[in-house]
Amino acid sequence: MTTSVTVSANRKRIISLDVSQLSYDETTREILDLGSSHTPSYVCYANVHMTIEGHWSPAFAEIVNNANIVAPDGVPLAKAFKSLYGVSQERVAGMDMLPSLIADCEKEGLSIYFFGTTNETLDAMRKRIEKDHPNLRIAGMFSPPFGSLNAANNEKYAQMINDSGANLVMVALGCPKQETWMSQNYKKINAVLLGVGGAFDVYAGVRKRAPFWMQKLALEWLYRLAQEPKRMFKRYFVTNSTYIWLLSKQIMAKK
Repeated sequence: MTTSVTVSANRKRIISLDVSQLSYDETTREILDLGSSHTPSYVCYANVHMTIEGHWSPAFAEIVNNANIVAPDGVPLAKAFKSLYGVSQERVAGMDMLPSLIADCEKEGLSIYFFGTTNETLDAMRKRIEKDHPNLRIAGMFSPPFGSLNAANNEKYAQMINDSGANLVMVALGCPKQETWMSQNYKKINAVLLGVGGAFDVYAGVRKRAPFWMQKLALEWLYRLAQEPKRMFKRYFVTNSTYIWLLSKQIMAKK
């Protein structure tokens, strides 16, 4: 099984990240092809938070940029393609891709392993999948205990996933932990890994997603802030303002 990374060819630099210029359908097809061939690989869904984390930490930017696909998860990143390069780019959000890939894998006979979050969330996800997609092959579901993501356990987790025969592995450990974990372990796993973060909680019904009109206006962060003001205040106001400043500098530099 090959372990070389073949990244999506056409990428555009947005502040710190080289984001893939692929449509939603093109991204989906690449993921399904990687999964069906059991190619060790990983996919990152980049948003403002991840972009600024990459700016502050070149090591983290390298982790993201080494992914096979760096999808523009957030509306601000998708719109940055037009501001910086004069090209239109579709948003490719992990929140949207989780349910659509479940449907695609059911149709194409591919199996999915769900790795991360809590046992309660995984149980709720299983119930919804069994109701809505009864023919999907669930390769496995596992919530790693807190503090267990060390070298010895990661070997066991990789073997556990490989033994399941999974084509896709949905990883929900939160940013930047999930991206780091995928980068460190993808070569051992014969599947495509997708860092989908909080998409598990939304799919399971544990947390509500922003209304569609807020998604279109790039206001999902405001909805999350209203849900968890203490935890999200610093993250959103610091990262959002930093993103606007750095993107403006990049736009001016290009002009």
